[in-house]
Amino acid sequence: MRAVVQRVSRAKVTVNGWITGEIGLGLLVLLGVGRDDGESDVNYMAEKIAGLRIFEDADGKMNRSVLDVGGSVLAVSQFTLYGDVRRGKRPSFDDAAPPEAARQLYELFVERIRAAGLRCETGRFQEMMQVELVNEGPVTILLDSRKAF
Repeated sequence: MRAVVQRVSRAKVTVNGWITGEIGLGLLVLLGVGRDDGESDVNYMAEKIAGLRIFEDADGKMNRSVLDVGGSVLAVSQFTLYGDVRRGKRPSFDDAAPPEAARQLYELFVERIRAAGLRCETGRFQEMMQVELVNEGPVTILLDSRKAF
């Protein structure tokens, strides 16, 4: 499982002109599910993201989590995080999970984030989405449940 995590002051997702998810202070999480991912990958990613200390404390150091600052999460599925362009210029998505498996793990991730006590808004799985955000810092973190990077 892979994620691009961005610290935001606000973010929203729109589908066909309708807002499907919107947050203020918090984290925008673009989440990709891999072919071999399972519940342990979901648990790792949800725990890591909920506790990720990328918000500033009173001394200006990144020492607080989204839970600590009372923020929210906007989770957006993004299979293109598994796009492989090592052999050309057109991405191969062979390592991405099939849609139904990916949907189940994405929804489980959202459940785990909510169970951690966070408000979690979402995009729409397998829909063309427009994502708007204000990245604070900017702060962007890449995560991989297999610790590939």
